[in-house]
Amino acid sequence: MDLKFIQIGAGPANVLGEAVWIIIGLITIFAGIKNLLDKENPSRIGTAVFWCSFGIVCAFGTWLPAKVSGALVIVMCMPPIFKRVKVGKTNAPTKEYTKGQYQKIGMKIFIPALTVAVCSLLFALFTNISSMVGVTVGVIISMIILRAYSSDNKPKVFLEGSERFLSMMGPLCMLPQLLGALGGIFTEAGVGEVIAGIVENVVPKGNVNLGIIIFAIGMVLFTMIMGNAFAAITVITVGIGGPFVLAYGADPVIIGMLALTCGYCGTLCTPMAANFNIVPVAILNMKDRWGVIKNQVVVAAIMLVVQICYMIMFK
Repeated sequence: MDLKFIQIGAGPANVLGEAVWIIIGLITIFAGIKNLLDKENPSRIGTAVFWCSFGIVCAFGTWLPAKVSGALVIVMCMPPIFKRVKVGKTNAPTKEYTKGQYQKIGMKIFIPALTVAVCSLLFALFTNISSMVGVTVGVIISMIILRAYSSDNKPKVFLEGSERFLSMMGPLCMLPQLLGALGGIFTEAGVGEVIAGIVENVVPKGNVNLGIIIFAIGMVLFTMIMGNAFAAITVITVGIGGPFVLAYGADPVIIGMLALTCGYCGTLCTPMAANFNIVPVAILNMKDRWGVIKNQVVVAAIMLVVQICYMIMFK
C-alpha cells in the first residue's frame, strides 16, 4: 500500500494551510505531553503516545517521508486498540463560574462562534484558500473577542481548553482523516469498478431515473460505512454515477452537488461520522449515545427523498 494515502498531515499547498496544520499538530502534541505528566491519568504513556504521534503527523506530515508518516499512524492506532487512551485531570470551569460569566456577557457569547462560521464562509466563497484556514482565522479573531470580554481568558485558558476538548473526543477525533484516506485507497483499488459490475446486473442501460435512485441510496449507504461523504462520492460516482447517470446526459453539476448532499444524509445516520454524532454525545454528557442519530434519522430520510426527486426533475 502506498503510505502517501495516510499522510493525514499533508495540508493545502500554501503557507496559511500549512500553518493551520502545524497549529493543530502542536496543540495535539501539547495534549500528549500534558497527559504524560498527569499523575491522575490512569494510562499516561498510552495517551501520550497517541496524541504525540497524531500531532507529529498533523504538524510535519508534509515534510516527513511517507514511510515515516505511515509508521507513526500505525503507532498512533495501537493505544486505542488496547484501550490505553484515557482522560486525565481536566480544568473545566465550574457551573457557578460559567453562570456568572453568562450573566456578565449575555447573548454576546454567540458572537465568537458566529465569527468562526462567517470567516469560513468568506474564505470558501471569495478566496482560493481552504475554508479550514478561514476557520482558523475565525478562531483567532474569536479568541481576541473573548479576551476583550474577560481578562480571565488568557492564552493558557485557550490552550488548556483545546486539550480538554481533545481528551473528551479521544481517539474518535482521528476517524475523519483515516476514513478520508481510506476512500482514496478504495478508489485506487478499483472498488468503484466492482460496484459498477454489480449494479450493471440490476439497472437496465439507459434508465437514468433508476440510476439516480441507486446512486443516491448508494451514497447514503457508503457514507454510513465510511463515515465521510467526501470519501464515498469518488467511489460511488465511479461505480454508479458515471456509467449509469452521467453517461446518459444528466447534468453533472446538479447530480454531483446533490449526490454529495445525499451522502450527508448518511452522515446523519452513522456513528462512524464521529465529529457529528459521537462528539456531541461526549461533550453534552448525553446518557443515550445514540440520541443524536435517533433525532436525525427522520430528517435524513425526508431530505433523501427530496434530493432524489430534485435530481430526477432537473437532471
